[in-house]
Amino acid sequence: MTKKLILGLLLSLGLMGGALAAGGGAALDRFPADRATNLPALQNGAKLFVNYCLNCHSANYMRYNRMRDIGLTDEQIKNNLMFAASKVGETMHITLDPVQAKDFFGAAPPDLTVVARSRSSGAGSGADYLYTYMRTFYRDDSTITGWNNLVFPNAAMPHVFWELQGQQRAVFEQQKDAHDPSKSHAVFKGFEQITPGTMSATEYNEAVADLVAFMQWMAEPHQSQRVRLGVFVLLFLAVFTLIAWRLNAAYWKDVK
Repeated sequence: MTKKLILGLLLSLGLMGGALAAGGGAALDRFPADRATNLPALQNGAKLFVNYCLNCHSANYMRYNRMRDIGLTDEQIKNNLMFAASKVGETMHITLDPVQAKDFFGAAPPDLTVVARSRSSGAGSGADYLYTYMRTFYRDDSTITGWNNLVFPNAAMPHVFWELQGQQRAVFEQQKDAHDPSKSHAVFKGFEQITPGTMSATEYNEAVADLVAFMQWMAEPHQSQRVRLGVFVLLFLAVFTLIAWRLNAAYWKDVK
């Protein structure tokens, strides 16, 4: 039992499997995109990530000093965000050895560097998935960890943010199958709060949005530069097309 609980904890933020495949098509909430370019939000997300996610999961394709891009100094990074490294130029690795983790638990905790990109689907972006996932945990005594998730039912994981969000239970209603009245299925109706957390619902949603914003930035740090460059290229092509059109008209006017 203890071994299974530890395994569930290690996989808690690994998100093993897609939301649609495991969740039966549960709708995803839209991630508030304005957080993705908000430096204070990204900085708070970095703090949440290293405190709650980086304990078991690595981000081996991201270096600590890249967080300069979100407004942090090397001193701030070293004093507040580095717990398993000594130099800001190191990658965001963890002390848990992946070979030993595989021997102990059957699978090494997945790396989270690009999880915000890998979880995108037709239902929404990877940020939408993560934003919904971290807000839809509910108490379920039938699972090993005592927790379940709306978009990923029967996920082998506890709710790592339960002290912040509090405890809630999911309310389901049995409804007759439209095609076969002899069958019924559970339909989600909403959540009921059992115990309050240290944050209000609004504060918790904002904290999760900050975490997801950081994970989305971490998955593609150059995204904002790429978007700006793309706009510049499109404007250049538009102006060049106009110039080429007028030059073409001037070149062929005598021929006509």
